[in-house]
Amino acid sequence: HSLYPSTGLLAGFPAEAAMFAAVLMFGQYAVGLYAPRMREDVKGVLLRAISSFVIAFLVLAIIFVALLESDLNRTTYALAAAFAFGATLINRIVFNRILNRDRFKRRVLVYGVGEAASAISDTMRRRSDRRNFTIVGFVGAGDEPTRPQSERITNPQQPLAEYVRQAEIDQIVVALDAAMSDASAQALCQCRDNGIEVVELVDFFEREAGKILVDFVSPARMAFIHSLPRRGISRLLKRGFDIAAGLLLFAVTWPVMLVTAVAIWLEDGIGAQILFSQERVGLDGKTFRLLKFRSMREDAEADGISRWASRNDSRVTRVGAVIRRLRIDELPQIINVLAGQMAFIGPRPERPEFVADLSAKIPYYAARHCVKPGITGWAQLNYPYGASVEDSRQKLQFDLYYFKNHSLVLDLMICIATVEVILFGKGAR
Repeated sequence: HSLYPSTGLLAGFPAEAAMFAAVLMFGQYAVGLYAPRMREDVKGVLLRAISSFVIAFLVLAIIFVALLESDLNRTTYALAAAFAFGATLINRIVFNRILNRDRFKRRVLVYGVGEAASAISDTMRRRSDRRNFTIVGFVGAGDEPTRPQSERITNPQQPLAEYVRQAEIDQIVVALDAAMSDASAQALCQCRDNGIEVVELVDFFEREAGKILVDFVSPARMAFIHSLPRRGISRLLKRGFDIAAGLLLFAVTWPVMLVTAVAIWLEDGIGAQILFSQERVGLDGKTFRLLKFRSMREDAEADGISRWASRNDSRVTRVGAVIRRLRIDELPQIINVLAGQMAFIGPRPERPEFVADLSAKIPYYAARHCVKPGITGWAQLNYPYGASVEDSRQKLQFDLYYFKNHSLVLDLMICIATVEVILFGKGAR
């Protein structure tokens, strides 16, 4: 039988068609085809499109066959799939090329030429990082020292408001190293009154890059970056989401975990250690034992020295290399989630000795411990695996964005997008 909604905007439209479109969108989002900073070429888009359709068809098979027992004609289904695949591929390629044209982007003027302004040129160098905007130039404010930059530094002779009008500027990003002078404030207010959007550097990065710059955010501003809810209905919803996601992940992956355990024994011998536990820092700085499938030799730290894992680490076993790339080694942390030591979504927990070192070197690093650590998170989607202080600084900036903008919808989006991390090995170490 076919399902047809009898009322509403879809009256008379097959429910299977609506579900088909929704599941295809789910698959495309899961593999990063909707990522705002996707940098793939045609070959990469093709690979992601194929992956998205594999995911979508697996989901549709469960929905149509197991749940709804739909009698959707197979020929119709195949034709719809072929048409959708071609349309998706063409749409993604054409859409990406259109968005890369400067004429469709916001024209941005950076007000500042010092250290703060250089954050844009240093961390947003690629065209994919500037998907929504183009930098027209950098304008100095008074006697501010100029840091050498690859960007165009302009010195307009006319008032700022007049220059902005002539250059057709859409947005001004204020990036000053020192306090703003009265003259600068008046010039920017005039631009704002003329309809030009004026934003601070920290707000600009939050919107365009999905992170909060720890080197330029003030302590007073940090007070408004709230932690996740700890009481009331919001806390219950968050905990309910964690339990539901953990149980669902276990139901889907227990065969994979069983195969992993057998593979570890086959490589290292029956009786070899399968699970590995390690002390990590969690909520409020309290430690707990984090569980993983063992992916390194059992004597990996026989000398007692704590080390970050590195690329092509010689301590990693053959099975370990595979389960690390696919993130299978993290699956036992479902137990930590169900026990309430971790959340499903949150910052990755670090070892106490690393936390002590990083807290002394990175501003606001302790803020990570105002929430439960997670199996996956916003930082894992946006930054590859790293093993340095600078990598930890970058990941903290994404974690702070998550704290400030947290919602169950964002949690769900992170869960779906984590599929891309697994399929394409993003951040594998």
